[in-house]
Amino acid sequence: MSTTSSGQSAGQLETRGIEPVPEDECNGHPLQLFWVWFAANISILGLPLGATLVAFRGLAIWQAIIVAILGAAGSFAVVGIISIAGRRGRAPSLTLSRAIFGVRGNIGPTLVSLMSRLGWETVNTTTAAFVLLSLCSILFGSAVEAKSAPLLTLIFIGIFVLLTLAVSGLGHATLLVIQKWATYVFGALNILVGGFLCATIDWSAVFNATPAPLSAMIIGVGTMAAGTGIGWANAGADMSRYQHRSVKAVRLVASAAFGAGIPLVLLITLGGLLSVGNNDLASATDPIVAIRDMLPTWMAVPYLITAFGGLLLSNNLSVYSAGLTTLTLGLKVKRVHAVIVDIVAIFAGSIYFMLIADSFYGPFITFISLLAVPITAWVGIFVVDLIHRHYYSPKDLLDVSPSSAYWYRGGVEWRAFGAWAVAIVLGFSFTTIGTTAENIWFAGPLSDSWLGHNGLGWIVTFLVAGGIYAVLGGAADRRPALVESANV
Repeated sequence: MSTTSSGQSAGQLETRGIEPVPEDECNGHPLQLFWVWFAANISILGLPLGATLVAFRGLAIWQAIIVAILGAAGSFAVVGIISIAGRRGRAPSLTLSRAIFGVRGNIGPTLVSLMSRLGWETVNTTTAAFVLLSLCSILFGSAVEAKSAPLLTLIFIGIFVLLTLAVSGLGHATLLVIQKWATYVFGALNILVGGFLCATIDWSAVFNATPAPLSAMIIGVGTMAAGTGIGWANAGADMSRYQHRSVKAVRLVASAAFGAGIPLVLLITLGGLLSVGNNDLASATDPIVAIRDMLPTWMAVPYLITAFGGLLLSNNLSVYSAGLTTLTLGLKVKRVHAVIVDIVAIFAGSIYFMLIADSFYGPFITFISLLAVPITAWVGIFVVDLIHRHYYSPKDLLDVSPSSAYWYRGGVEWRAFGAWAVAIVLGFSFTTIGTTAENIWFAGPLSDSWLGHNGLGWIVTFLVAGGIYAVLGGAADRRPALVESANV
């Protein structure tokens, strides 16, 4: 991992890996992060989230809007809070996590984060390839299936991963520029598609809908948070490590909350409007096709282009973050090579799921959704630690030997790791694991409780993880005895 200049011009290769960024290269501002988070959440696939609020929770549209604001924008405020650590420590989220869990204890959270990243990237890639196959079906006038056209499927998977590699491989500066300008293009397409979708809304049913009880709104907030910001929380510091030291914490929080919140609230609201009196979108196994069927035939092409672009913008950021997480796990290669390793993994996974497996969406998404439990536990501990930790030792973050200040006992900070483990066990106790209501793999002993039945076990996980860590004294001021750069 090179320590030379990272090449902070768009189009130039970022050579820095996980090593902390020198102060003289930290010239970023919050508006850059606003566009990054906006682009990553502009996908039209946000519509099914809103559809579930109305179709399955029975919320009136004004309730759905409130839930979207609190759940989606609120959970991305947590991403913004973790971004504060990036500005302080100048390193990626999971690298900074070594200071909390120990250089060995941090392997667990890092591995979980990498598995989650690669999993959702594989979903993005396969979905994008299906989008291109659907586009071909429209253009050529006959259905094109993945297994009946394996070469075409390979080409489409390759196109998507190469476009991702072009941005994520070049790195931070290129990512900032691409995400900003692509937002204008695909944002305009989203508005165009959304305008035609509005024509299908049953407005009389919208205004006559009966409000749901408060409990349904609480459940909805949890569902939205788990499906949006919580999954991005461990990437917060990855993008903020280049922010100028003068940037206020509140602006970092606002850049994530508003950057992701604006597109998500609009898309969730539109999804809710579409589902008033119509459960098709909420219950669809393939939301891409379900949304396409709501549009005039001639609008299908711009719609599919919009869907493809949204998936790509999300994947750009995710793969960049996954590359840094791979380096934190211990792979001794340059950052761009770590990105290539991740690209190869999702390319292989997409080939298997599209050309070999009979079915994958249900079981696979269930599996990577389960990873939200240990990720939420990590978030709880990280946030509590951040309250008191104002300094990360750059040298010790990279030192994985017993000489590191973050070696603790045997390389593990047992208060943090123990709180993480207990919270995971308790979180799964509230969890039901299965692909459908009939196909249940596992049901925790507390899954029939009100919290478990309504999918709010992740809130227990967050509170228990942070609470135990604080009670054990892990949240005390953790600055080294000799602080040479306490103004970081």
